[in-house]
Amino acid sequence: MRWLPAFLSAALVAAAASNSKKSSEERFSAFHAKSLSSTPVKLSDSSYRDLTKTPRDYTAAVLLTAMDTRFGCQLCREFQPEWDLLSRSWIKGDKSAKSRIVFSTLDFSDGRDTFMALGLQTAPVLFLFPPTVGDHAASSAEPLRYDFTAGPPSAEMVHAWVARHMPDRPHPPISRPINWIRWLTTIVAIAGSVTAGFVAWPIVLPIVQNRNVWAAISLIAILLFTSGHMFNHIRQVPYVAGDGKGGVTYFASGFQNQYGMETQVVAAMYGILSFAAISLAVKVPRIADPKSQSIAVIAWGGVLFIMYSFLLSVFRIKNAGYPFAIPPFM
Repeated sequence: MRWLPAFLSAALVAAAASNSKKSSEERFSAFHAKSLSSTPVKLSDSSYRDLTKTPRDYTAAVLLTAMDTRFGCQLCREFQPEWDLLSRSWIKGDKSAKSRIVFSTLDFSDGRDTFMALGLQTAPVLFLFPPTVGDHAASSAEPLRYDFTAGPPSAEMVHAWVARHMPDRPHPPISRPINWIRWLTTIVAIAGSVTAGFVAWPIVLPIVQNRNVWAAISLIAILLFTSGHMFNHIRQVPYVAGDGKGGVTYFASGFQNQYGMETQVVAAMYGILSFAAISLAVKVPRIADPKSQSIAVIAWGGVLFIMYSFLLSVFRIKNAGYPFAIPPFM
């Protein structure tokens, strides 16, 4: 039996030599047959070399990835379902292999030597190896590389990239399966919203029809926009700024500049002035007691006077040449 190990070794060498002598057509047929049963084709170091070696009269799309959780490749795990969908859709729409392309995946666990030989430090990496012979032969045998810098692409994006480099061949469309969970969730959410609307409508209707609610909403919106809220969003102004003396300034000089705090202070002043004016015009006349009414008039009149004095002082900061002022803010 001493001759058995030598016989087995010789058989393996002969098999390897036979594989290395396969023609491009034979290699493509073998890989395409694997694709029909399971796609993308799972590669190893040796099958990667066999798939990508020259001459080849077919296109090879190879995804080099690292799916094991110990490698921490979140991008790999996010893109893998899209890659599987693309390869399944393509093979399903081109079982006769008229496009002559093989979709495959080489995981780091199965292809350490390949990763080292290519000098890859990151994953995923998607290579598209063009044909080197035949009707679709490219001018260069070097593979094209997909750019993952924008994050995990969709199957449609990669499909467009592959199709762009195979202009004269069929491009089967992406066929996404129906997401029944999303449909069910949407139907339940719509049904729940309609039910909640019917139940809450008797409570919500009086609020919607309340004039005071709409008046408050309108007043808040007017105060926001007249105080410069949109200016802040457009110009991205700072909230406050230093005064150059170690302190903080809340109001910017000039009419072309303002701070975020300045907008809030001005809106508060406008709000207080509006509330005082409304109270004097609407609430105070309804007070039955003359003495209480007089006190309310004096109080709200004082609020108007003080806030208007403060408003003028702020205006003088914005426009240093403005000559008028009212005490106590001079």
